[in-house]
Amino acid sequence: MKFFHLIWSNLKRKKLRTILTLFSIVMAFILFSYLSAIRAGFGQGVTLGRADRLLVRHKTSIIHPLPEFYKARIERIPGVTVAMYECWFGGEYQDPKNFFPQMAVVPEEFLAMYPENLLPPEQKQAWFRTRTGAIIGRKTADRFHFQIGDKIPLRSSIWGGTDGSRLWEFDVVGIFDARDDTTDTTLMFFHYDYLDERRAWAKGEVGWFIVRVQDASQAAHVAQLVDQEFENSSAETKTEPEGAFLSGWVKSIVDVTLIIATIMSAVFFTILLVTGNTMSQSVRERTGELGVLKAMGFTNLQVLALVLAESCLLGMLGGGLGLGVGWLMVAQGDPTGGLLALFFFPTRDVLIGLGFACGLGLLAGLFPALGAMRLRVADALRRM
Repeated sequence: MKFFHLIWSNLKRKKLRTILTLFSIVMAFILFSYLSAIRAGFGQGVTLGRADRLLVRHKTSIIHPLPEFYKARIERIPGVTVAMYECWFGGEYQDPKNFFPQMAVVPEEFLAMYPENLLPPEQKQAWFRTRTGAIIGRKTADRFHFQIGDKIPLRSSIWGGTDGSRLWEFDVVGIFDARDDTTDTTLMFFHYDYLDERRAWAKGEVGWFIVRVQDASQAAHVAQLVDQEFENSSAETKTEPEGAFLSGWVKSIVDVTLIIATIMSAVFFTILLVTGNTMSQSVRERTGELGVLKAMGFTNLQVLALVLAESCLLGMLGGGLGLGVGWLMVAQGDPTGGLLALFFFPTRDVLIGLGFACGLGLLAGLFPALGAMRLRVADALRRM
């Protein structure tokens, strides 16, 4: 620390150059913050899925329905505690752009299966007794300014009523909150009975089943037993952990991790070149001063350490500012308007970002530092 003043003075030597380089690093780490939050949103399967919950769907594709009566047979399988079913609704609110997921469920079973969705007791009772009642996640409620008592018209792209209309009306009887940051509050849930009674086709069919097992370590074995139960039937099943299904569903649309890794690799490579160029110019400009330091008794390793420390300080300062600003901006909410179920800057990624900042400083300063270390005193003094 006794050489900090010397290192800081070197950074202030060309203020404009340092500020521009610092600004480039800050912008790169703000981008890193946003992409980390987006990856967390798209990678919600690993986060949202619990190890003791399985998802049972049609073996061919999730778009094919399953009979509702499978529920009783699933609950008789050893290792299964309870089962419930869900059905995708696919409704549009006022405009096709206003998308948010809606599911038909049995309210009592759903709340027992997903205790992470927090709903006040009076709102639970209102949902249980209201045939057209629906509960909406806090994120979606805030997005569209829904309040308890509102009537929501949704036009389904899938389900038409027995009267030929695709317009459905729901009463908002509850708004549920998240128990923690990994709980999805973008969804809407309503009575399966309401859907099944009114829809014109596919009565008695559901989209998929959610199964809770007694022992999470036996989940794979239970999944195998479930699929064996419906082998050679008209609707064979595929059972997998809830998190694995959600992650697979996202990857079937787009490999978000690969896209983000590609973008960030390009960004950090560019920033590495910019920072490395800054450090190279800085070292060349004070070649004579480095020669004086060596003449005064500074060893090669000390000169190497001084240049690397300067580069690391620049990288850590820019990275720290970028991560801080990025965290504050991500905390303001999802820029997509609530399309992502989760949008937060994971702590793990903050630590990774700090590691990147340190690595950026070391790599950018490595070659200039090696050049300064190998500099001969006589050659350096001749350049003064």
